[in-house]
Amino acid sequence: MRPHPLVLLLWTACRAENSFDAATSRASGGTSTSPTPPPPVGPGEDEEELLRLPPAQTDVYVFVANPERDTVTRVEVRTLSVVTTPVGRDPRIVATTSDRRQAVVFNRGDASVSVLDADSLAQEVVDVRANLNDLVLSPDGAWAVVWRNNDRVRPDDPPIDGIQSFNEASFVRLADASHQPLAVGFDPQMVRFTPDGSLAVIVSDSALALVDLTQETLSAEVTELQPGVLTPAGAEEVVVAPDGSYAWVRLRGSPELRVVDLVDRSVTSVAAGREPTDLDLSPDGLTTVSVSRGTNELFVFDTIRPLDAPRIVTLPVDGTWGSLQFAPTGDTGVVFSNAVAQERYVLWEPDSDVVVERALVKPVQSVGVSPDGGTLLVFHTRGDGPLTNPLFAGEEAMTLIDLDDGRTNPLLLPSAPLSFTHSASGALGYLVTEGKNYLQVLDYTTLLPEQVTLPSPPVFLGVLPDLAPGDADEPSAWVSQEYSLGRLTFWDPDERVADTLTGFELNAGIVVSP
Repeated sequence: MRPHPLVLLLWTACRAENSFDAATSRASGGTSTSPTPPPPVGPGEDEEELLRLPPAQTDVYVFVANPERDTVTRVEVRTLSVVTTPVGRDPRIVATTSDRRQAVVFNRGDASVSVLDADSLAQEVVDVRANLNDLVLSPDGAWAVVWRNNDRVRPDDPPIDGIQSFNEASFVRLADASHQPLAVGFDPQMVRFTPDGSLAVIVSDSALALVDLTQETLSAEVTELQPGVLTPAGAEEVVVAPDGSYAWVRLRGSPELRVVDLVDRSVTSVAAGREPTDLDLSPDGLTTVSVSRGTNELFVFDTIRPLDAPRIVTLPVDGTWGSLQFAPTGDTGVVFSNAVAQERYVLWEPDSDVVVERALVKPVQSVGVSPDGGTLLVFHTRGDGPLTNPLFAGEEAMTLIDLDDGRTNPLLLPSAPLSFTHSASGALGYLVTEGKNYLQVLDYTTLLPEQVTLPSPPVFLGVLPDLAPGDADEPSAWVSQEYSLGRLTFWDPDERVADTLTGFELNAGIVVSP
């Protein structure tokens, strides 16, 4: 969700065919030949997405957590009928399995997971380890993994009474609602899976934990990323190859990535510039790209041959570049930084390696691209930079940018962004902001906003599933709101009208089977 162009500078990409450090180190245990990495040069990039607590949906239902009321609401898409059922205390995350048969809810208030049958709402409750706050599902829908994500820590998290651990994860097998807790390494940073869901890959402070999910009894195989180093650089990010063969790991402040062979568990160090701060897999899965903030370069690795010399793309030398966001179409990459107050970004064309630098009205907080790759969205920081436009000084703002013709529309926002999503067709964007009774509808063709009044402050935002993708109808957007008895507003983009359903919490606890 991010940018806007006032200055246009064309930079040609620089390919460094022989600049790859051939002296990569192969480490399968014992001592490491890699030097102790230098300390980080600057603050880390903030990769938090705007949509923090997305709802979950199947092809027929949408599930919405109601943290203040300890319930989950299910909306039936065809009829817009609503049923609400109690779950655990303070439900914070709800996700649906890939087979569309179950909704899985993490209840922050009592450290439990509710496994709901999508049709009947029959519920199994599984107690998990304390001090956890995030949940992810395996791609095959067989497992839920609950872990502690430091990016999700909140001041009002439940206090821990007694002993406290920082390296645990709870694995819940959804078929029988069984629970297996594991120690996976200190301070887990990220959980990823191989595409078939057979292996969980968890990067922690200094190691990679591999969990074979095909086994009846799970165990974590821990692979050190810097064997023999007493004070290793903290690992921050992991990317898994689409064929499940390799994982790339980025270490904070280290000039090298670690390439882990997921078959033989060997670890290889590959040079990635100075101070890599982001690591991304391209939408087609063919390349892994590391952003070297210390050298203003992109290191582009082949996912099939990860140890081959990378292609190196030079970025403008007058800026700071630490984060990369691919367009869903893969034909554009947006490079920016939110670690510094900088009113600019770069567009990178992966096919030609042409990069173009453009200006903005304010520094960047986060960016996104519409599903068709045609519109760029920039959400700005409230704080200003040295070149901030006076009209936007000290204000919340975002910018819409047409990537085809360069048109831009910077917008003042009524308050801080709360949640954002795209319409089913990708022609519209929907935004709600903190404490303001509005749904903002953003037209990606005209770049103009339309403001829809809500009866109460928004909580969650989403779009109903498209039950007939072949027709010209656009499914409605919906907004759940603060209201003691429950409130949902549906906005029909075809008719341009809003309908509000109020009071459905009165049926909480009444489960009606279809």
